[in-house]
Amino acid sequence: MSLRPTTESLRAVRPQPRRRRSLVARLFRNPQGAITVLFLLFVVALGIFAPLIAPVKPNVADLNAVNAPPFSPGHLLGADQSGRDIFSRLVWGTQPTLIGALIVLAVSVLFGVTGGLLAGFFRGKLEAVGNFVSDIIMSLPGIVLLIALYTLTGPNIPAAMAVFGILVAPTYFRLVRAVVVGVRNELYVDAARVVGLSTSRIIGKHILWAVRGPVIIQSAFIIAAGIGIQAGVDFLGLGNPSQPSWGSVLQDAFNNIYNNSVAVWWPALLISLTILCLVLLGSVLRDELQSTGVKPLTARRRRRLNDELSVPRTQAAPNEEYAIAVRGLRIGYPEHNGEIKEVVHGVDLDVRPGEIHGLVGESGSGKSQIAFSTLGILPREAVILGGSIWIAGDDLLADPKRLKSARGRRIGYVPQEPMSNLDPSFTVGAQLTYGLRAAKQISKNEARKQLLALLARVGIRNPEQVFKMYPHEISGGMAQRVLICGAIASDPDIIVADEPTTALDVTVQAEVLELLRELSVERGLAMILVTHNLGVVADICDVVSVMRDGLIVEEADVETLFAAPREKYTKELLDSSRSVEIVEEAS
Repeated sequence: MSLRPTTESLRAVRPQPRRRRSLVARLFRNPQGAITVLFLLFVVALGIFAPLIAPVKPNVADLNAVNAPPFSPGHLLGADQSGRDIFSRLVWGTQPTLIGALIVLAVSVLFGVTGGLLAGFFRGKLEAVGNFVSDIIMSLPGIVLLIALYTLTGPNIPAAMAVFGILVAPTYFRLVRAVVVGVRNELYVDAARVVGLSTSRIIGKHILWAVRGPVIIQSAFIIAAGIGIQAGVDFLGLGNPSQPSWGSVLQDAFNNIYNNSVAVWWPALLISLTILCLVLLGSVLRDELQSTGVKPLTARRRRRLNDELSVPRTQAAPNEEYAIAVRGLRIGYPEHNGEIKEVVHGVDLDVRPGEIHGLVGESGSGKSQIAFSTLGILPREAVILGGSIWIAGDDLLADPKRLKSARGRRIGYVPQEPMSNLDPSFTVGAQLTYGLRAAKQISKNEARKQLLALLARVGIRNPEQVFKMYPHEISGGMAQRVLICGAIASDPDIIVADEPTTALDVTVQAEVLELLRELSVERGLAMILVTHNLGVVADICDVVSVMRDGLIVEEADVETLFAAPREKYTKELLDSSRSVEIVEEAS
């Protein structure tokens, strides 16, 4: 009986395909985004339609309504010490407040984004000068500078906001420069140069497009800062007293706080809520712009998918002669259209103690997915749709605690990139000791003794010296030996090696393969070796499984597979490997 679900059953539980929504649509589907956007639209409407919304002009005084409480006739939010309607003054003050914030945004974007683009793309002296000017501007006390400016310009809020825009421009400069430095050497930028695009067009089209996300997110925070600083300047009395703003209304209410304490609440709430909504909107924008468009799977949705898509788990444990046995393993990933795409289809895999089992196939065939599933390190969005992984009579997939306890103890891991799998902040010895003591309850001295012996065994000539080194002080081949030492230190039964020689030169590759073979024989280790190199398979493996499109299409011992492959795809892999060898020998 097939372990894979039928096409009809999959179609019945999968949601209908849908196009990826626009950013605006995704914002409104996010509760936090919808609330913040609606409130900010309400604020903008207050500023645009102030003459229609406000009951009276901002400076109209009603002496009969001095310090009137909220909800008095004709005064929704009450009146101030001069009898002016607080609601009307807040509505009329919205437009100047928003204009001031937009001035801050425009000036900071003009200088900060432009400077960051140029400094990050051209670098050199331009970058050095930009960093120097940026550091000087950031060291200036903003509020003090705006107070000093008041002596020259008087109560000119637009000028003050323009100066504040210059003061916050370095935040854009540093952000954009960092992003541009990261993308300026990308292949698509080089391709644009090759086809003859001008520098200005490359910056304006390719580079600027790459920084749009961070700039949009930062803009929400800058507008919030602009509203806050303008309210602060007006509150200090540096604004135009004849023109209402949120800060001036707050100042008037604060000066009269002992006679009408409630009046302080309205401008304070409006300022606080607007700034809060802008900050929250920036957070939502960051999440939406940086997301892949695939909705994360919640625990509830995971359980539902497992119930609907998975087949019953195998109850009987496989033959105990196997160190690890995979049965009917199916793995899927959510797509943009809401479907779950299955990438591994009911794979069975058995590895005996002391056996090196190779998994080969083209990129995307599912080799690493099987290896990672045995370690429990599949990507977060991955879904185990069915199957089981058995070690010593335990189904690791049936209980996450079993998988967690097996990882690093019963299953060791040798990764593909040795240098990127060592933390540069700690010495080699510290990392190995921490890993061993997490797997075994032993003292630090005992762990050191065992690890020094293992380092010597894996071919490191001066283990005590290497033990004290940082990762950047050792070579790639030595780093791979260190990781092999860490993988076998806890005496596991199985080693999963994911392309362990890809990042190494040919000479070191041969040494590492020989080491893995010797360790497998000495310790009786079962080993799953993921590779696309058939030469490695022929050199080290006992059994090989050929994968294609998430299925094992052929499995045999190495001699049989190389001598008489059954499947057409296996023959094509062998032929392509021989063609590469012929080209290399000819060169």
